[in-house]
Amino acid sequence: MRLVILDGYTENPGDLRWDWLKDLVDEYTVYDKTPDELIIDRAKDCEIIVTNKTPLSAKTLESLPKAKYISTLATGYNVIDIEAASRLGIAVSNIPAYSTDGVAQLVFALLLEMVNSVALHDKSVKDGEWARSEHFCYWKTPLTELSGKTFGIIGFGKIGSAVAAIANAFKMKVIAYSPNTRSYDGFGTVDFMTLDEVIASSDVISLHCPLTESTTGLVNMDFIRKMKKGAYIINTSRGPVLNEADVSKALDKGLLAGVGADVLSTEPPMADNPLAASDKTVITPHIAWASLEARTRLMNIFKSNVEGFVSGNPVNKVN
Repeated sequence: MRLVILDGYTENPGDLRWDWLKDLVDEYTVYDKTPDELIIDRAKDCEIIVTNKTPLSAKTLESLPKAKYISTLATGYNVIDIEAASRLGIAVSNIPAYSTDGVAQLVFALLLEMVNSVALHDKSVKDGEWARSEHFCYWKTPLTELSGKTFGIIGFGKIGSAVAAIANAFKMKVIAYSPNTRSYDGFGTVDFMTLDEVIASSDVISLHCPLTESTTGLVNMDFIRKMKKGAYIINTSRGPVLNEADVSKALDKGLLAGVGADVLSTEPPMADNPLAASDKTVITPHIAWASLEARTRLMNIFKSNVEGFVSGNPVNKVN
């Protein structure tokens, strides 16, 4: 049995191991990245195909008759045509719930940078501004205290609930919207509301919804006009949940105080992306999942996925 990893670099740039695969398959090949035009050539002789962001379209899958199993190196699997995979008898697994704590941590790293401007003040001190100051302290931007503010969460799965716990620790009032009707026992410190109520009531809105037809462009000018003027938006879900042109206009008009994001509509972004260039945004290059601890968990789940398929008992299947 042969296995190919089409884009393994971001999961393992050299600080983890792939060699455990030799105990499970006859042959494996790891590519740092695979251009679209080389996907079929690299995967054509493999029963197991592993992808992170390399797209596997219906046309591509139809050209890979030996493929029996696909495992992602991510939670999201929108790069795979799931309908085509199912039609062709190809099982697909993802990597669930490995980065929850890392994403929740980054939400507040983004928020704290926006309300405290730590990097700006650090640079000021290192440039000698404090040493030259006539006063014992100074601040270069307005500073905002989180305690008592309302923190709104859109999408209340595992990550949303982890974010809620941190917001509670900051003594924020936490409100949330989720289309899921399951019980949220144990979250007595979270008030669940309609989407419009969360939008209108929040000083900070953190997005934790999947990318679907209904959430694509969810945060547009109509959404923003329902918000409190001067509120913050944080997006660690998927880039296209924001209509970036509308969000940029809202920042320019002062409707929003700031936007923190770990994801953009295209990654890497276009050079003229309006959010990446704004001085009212804090943007990180899709790193919430990338701590060594989180990537180690990802690798362990991936190993379980491959073991499950090889033994005839696939786990974490999405089709």
